[in-house]
Amino acid sequence: MSSPAEPAPSAPEPGDRPRLVMAAPRRGKPPRHLSDLTLEQRREAVAELGLPGFRANQLSTHWYSRLVDDPAAMPDLPAPVREQLSAALLPDLLHAVRRWETDAGATVKTLWRLHDGALVESVLMRYGARAGSDLPGAATALQGLGDEADDDGPAPRRSRVTMCVSSQAGCGMACPFCATGQQGLTRNLSTAEIVEQVLAGARSLARGEVAGGQGRVSNVVFMGMGEPLANYSAVVGAVRRLTQPAPDGLGMSRRGITVSTVGLAPAIDRLADEGLPVTLAVSLHAPDDELRDELVPINTRYKVAEVLDSAWRYAARTGRRVSIEYALIRDVNDQAWRADLLGRLLKGRLVHVNLIPLNPTPGSKWTASRSRDERAFVRALEAHGVAVTVRDTRGREIEGACGQLAALEPGDAGGSAGAAAGAPTGRA
Repeated sequence: MSSPAEPAPSAPEPGDRPRLVMAAPRRGKPPRHLSDLTLEQRREAVAELGLPGFRANQLSTHWYSRLVDDPAAMPDLPAPVREQLSAALLPDLLHAVRRWETDAGATVKTLWRLHDGALVESVLMRYGARAGSDLPGAATALQGLGDEADDDGPAPRRSRVTMCVSSQAGCGMACPFCATGQQGLTRNLSTAEIVEQVLAGARSLARGEVAGGQGRVSNVVFMGMGEPLANYSAVVGAVRRLTQPAPDGLGMSRRGITVSTVGLAPAIDRLADEGLPVTLAVSLHAPDDELRDELVPINTRYKVAEVLDSAWRYAARTGRRVSIEYALIRDVNDQAWRADLLGRLLKGRLVHVNLIPLNPTPGSKWTASRSRDERAFVRALEAHGVAVTVRDTRGREIEGACGQLAALEPGDAGGSAGAAAGAPTGRA
């Protein structure tokens, strides 16, 4: 094996980075919201107000089917009833601080302030014929966010909209190449705080506020801030709310939902038993324990073999192809021998590898792999018969791409570059 042309950047020393945190700090819970509750629980809540149960159905139909967020626009509910229901079940959970756009308006990042001042971000990405950034002759090998859900392979020319949502404020997984991981963990989000990120995007699309005209959210990826399986109950609740038929939920296809994890093996096994055949995306980033211990600190608890065993059990139980996420870092994890090792680990499995050119983050000494090394990595995996694509990175100019979400307010050190590189709308 030949030596690299220059010394490989090493991972930060353990004392120089946030520590691994599994349990979220205890903070005040957000107020109860319609999206936290099942339809039966909504009927019970309505009954506690002295109202008939069918009012819960009416409210749910407005919220999920018609995407109405203004009680005054619910004419089949008497004004006094609207006031009661709004006060009890529709508290304001997300307050938009700022919105950035890039890709000719087809990619939109929103910074949200939660009830307690915590900040999170979500990203809406429109792909396909109606996306303003879609260019003729785009390479079909590039995969868009949300294509993990396509068992037959990516279809980059298909018109679709993907919402990338946060499940935690900050993250406790402490991955050194991820801006969110360097923040540490502030708190878990509630089911409703997650669902409302999707509904906010759905309303913008329905109102024609996103480049390309009216549309709907077709895919949701839990790849924003936080480790989804470390906030297990709220994330599973959000998946159920998103996929249950209206008026119980938004009525999305389970095939359009992707849940990402750095490798919480017991939680992967638990998810397999939920009866929710969503796509599982495992953020592997290294095929060997020595390097993965540094890049993905949870590997010190759940080694590569254990994580992959859980992933294979998930695939067997759900019939869904597992997506292996692998950020290519120059001279760190992109060597030919690591590509060969990864191929041998995955060969013959129901799996797809999604290679992600490393996105820049403030203060990082690492960078994306050379193009020739990226191509060699792809060829090595293909030689083992492993399906592989390279992600079509979206939102890099507004720090909205994978690993870049930091939820810093404009003007904070290391905050979003959207004001300079993207197109901030300035909406508050």
